[in-house]
Amino acid sequence: MASLSFSATLTGRRLPFASAPSNRHRRRPSLSVQSKIREIFMPALSSTMTEGKIVSWIKSEGDVLSKGDSVVVVESDKADMDVETFYDGILAAIVVGEGETAPVGSPIGLLAETEEEISEAKAKAANSSPVTASSPAPATSPSPAPAPAPAPAKVVSDAPRKAVATPYAKKLAKQHKVDIGSVVGTGPYGRVTAADVEKAAGISPAVSNVAPQAVAPAPPKTAPVSAPAPAVSPPPIPGSSVVPFTTMQSAVAKNMVESLSVPTFHVGYPVTTDALDTLYERVKPKGVTMTAILAKAAAMALVQHPVVNASCKDGKNFVYNSNIIIAVAVAINGGLITPVLQDADKLDLYLLSQKWKELVGKARAKQLQPHEYNSGTFTLSNLGMFGVDRFDAILPPGQGAIMAVGASKPTVLADKDGFFSVKSKMLVNVTADHRIIYGADLAAFLQTFSKIIENPESLTL
Repeated sequence: MASLSFSATLTGRRLPFASAPSNRHRRRPSLSVQSKIREIFMPALSSTMTEGKIVSWIKSEGDVLSKGDSVVVVESDKADMDVETFYDGILAAIVVGEGETAPVGSPIGLLAETEEEISEAKAKAANSSPVTASSPAPATSPSPAPAPAPAPAKVVSDAPRKAVATPYAKKLAKQHKVDIGSVVGTGPYGRVTAADVEKAAGISPAVSNVAPQAVAPAPPKTAPVSAPAPAVSPPPIPGSSVVPFTTMQSAVAKNMVESLSVPTFHVGYPVTTDALDTLYERVKPKGVTMTAILAKAAAMALVQHPVVNASCKDGKNFVYNSNIIIAVAVAINGGLITPVLQDADKLDLYLLSQKWKELVGKARAKQLQPHEYNSGTFTLSNLGMFGVDRFDAILPPGQGAIMAVGASKPTVLADKDGFFSVKSKMLVNVTADHRIIYGADLAAFLQTFSKIIENPESLTL
């Protein structure tokens, strides 16, 4: 599993995903720390990551940490990574628990330098959720509204479909012998906070009175339009279950929606594969995969047709990519990812196959680094191994074309003299951005690709 370090000091230098001093985080004003308490921020593990999910905390509250220790495992939109501490200290409080998500740059934990600061850090972590909930409507806080409190709490708590509590709230529940499952949470998404536990235990009722005032007026003031949405939604089908997207599935969905803004067109082309099949049987024992052969052939064709390797991101300019980087779609458990083969036109077929096997292994273990999956200039999607004869692929955002490869099947052909023969053919179908690639460009590229496949000896040179 890959690892990254975080920097959360208020006085030291900033790393790529280190945030500024805590007073910049307006969403969690109560986590503004002073003295030597440091905030552990949600790191940005990729350029497209906007939020991360806590897979697991390797360290527990109260553990003494040394610089370089792995503290937490974070799931980004494509991979799981260990996050290491950049400082010595004590993990004083966990703000975002396992299975929960947080925006990039927001605090997920507090690091104290001395034991005397632990109680202060815990207090800040305990008060973080109620304050976040109350921040949208501070003007209405003077008006008491104890009666409507249960309604918004129940509506919010239905979203995760299970009781979720802060680590400190769980600790208080054990200390005061309170059944955490029976406590109604007033935090975001129904999260049970320390104040909720104290209210259930009959301690400090004045503190728990703050949450209802903040949550009650929020729906009519901040979301009057979205309020009717749940009522419009059809009721669930009996026996069905709702499963939320994983982080990876959310990223895939976002990319697919972005693709709708690009004007695309499709061009199919039949390719005879008898010579390719013969080559594959010869090199397969040496570890060469069909995916590597197709990627190499596509890269060699792109050298002659650079416009198909270009991209358009603003609708005003061509971006001609100097390197040919073939991204190949791979289905993994719970999602889809596209590891990339750098300089596929320059590497020999055997080295390309070796690199591809390494990338697939890392992809399935969710250990790919960002540059290994988000830098492709042309995408290849192959469903031929499943017997699919043809399909249309969706163009990934930021690329000019994607090639969909179907299965190679025996086909009866007639020559110009009327003689019949049987040859293996596969259909490749390319989806392209019509703003920069035109029909003639794509047809010429496919003709070149076909010639390479039908005379594949050049692939092994």
